[in-house]
Amino acid sequence: MISSNKSISLAIPAAVIALALGGCAVVPPSGPSVVAMPRSGEPLNQFQQNDYECRDYANRSTNPSGAAQAATNNSVNSAALGTIGGAAIGALLGAAAGNAGAGAAIGAGSGLLIGSANGANGAEYSAAGMQARYDAAYAQCMTSKGDTIAQPQPQPYYAPQPVYVAPRPYYAPPPVMYAPYPYY
Repeated sequence: MISSNKSISLAIPAAVIALALGGCAVVPPSGPSVVAMPRSGEPLNQFQQNDYECRDYANRSTNPSGAAQAATNNSVNSAALGTIGGAAIGALLGAAAGNAGAGAAIGAGSGLLIGSANGANGAEYSAAGMQARYDAAYAQCMTSKGDTIAQPQPQPYYAPQPVYVAPRPYYAPPPVMYAPYPYY
């Protein structure tokens, strides 16, 4: 019974750490996020061949797997450093309060949370940068073969019409006429 409780108490923090670090993973681009259009009169099979060649060119020129691995390593390191730093600061504050162990545990948890958030943010920026480099290489290749890249049309922004609220007109109640008091 004691060993199962101990294994559960070790498994829960390990699962939390694994979930926190899972958000730091960077996935390489699976394809372009731009739309390529064939030139006029080009057969579909030729366009598909161009598309395949350009996807391969973009993949080779940007090395997304290596860049994704480097970005993932950076984000995991950020989470690990946050955990270690949080534990150290928590131990110092806990020692000042009289319980260094609890302070270290709280600091490590807080450091893991902040480090993981920072790592996930960096991973998101890395993924966006990799996608942009992939798209640029793909677009250059497709246009060099005579195909065109459809530029997304910016959506016009129309500000809502202002709403004017005029105060309600004030109508004074009719004056009240009092009859003079009768003198008796």
